[in-house]
Amino acid sequence: TDSSPTLSTHPAGQNLDAQPTLGPDPSEATGTVVAFEDPSCPTCARFEREVVPALVTQYVDPGTVSLVFRGYPVIYPWGEQGTRALEAVYARDADAHWTLAAHYFENQSRFRGQDPATVYDRTESFLAGETDLDATATVDAARNGEADAAVQTDYDAGQAAGAGRTTPHLFLFRDGEYRTKSAGYTGLSTIEGVLEL
Repeated sequence: TDSSPTLSTHPAGQNLDAQPTLGPDPSEATGTVVAFEDPSCPTCARFEREVVPALVTQYVDPGTVSLVFRGYPVIYPWGEQGTRALEAVYARDADAHWTLAAHYFENQSRFRGQDPATVYDRTESFLAGETDLDATATVDAARNGEADAAVQTDYDAGQAAGAGRTTPHLFLFRDGEYRTKSAGYTGLSTIEGVLEL
């Protein structure tokens, strides 16, 4: 109907121009997947491992689907530091954001149960070895609260959209119109069906 939410009016779609995005501009894509994810979430790691590579290869890289990442730390405590670090990295280098996100998802067991200082220290070591960023300055920005506003923006968007405390939480749009959301693990076939890919 005319009152159905769109990418520009749905809470999940707010501030998308400031979010890490793979593929075409969300406003121009046939399908848009807005994914609220927590770097500490094992289900997010499974989604990233089993679904995202095929989604990217088949639909994102060819320009059909836009994949938007929104940090949403609601699972384990270290996810809050990880999300702050991701935002601090993204403010400096979009590609490095995806590199760090993949590192977190692939190495969750190394971060789980760590105090905030250790999470930041391990993040700094990784960035120094695997990216061209000034790792110390970037992690200091996360430590000092420079990324807090960006983290809060995503958290507020997730809450307003009804993401609750479940990640990954996907909000699916086709031609800019909201179709549905999917909480928890979501297979590629579900995304294809909803977005009519």
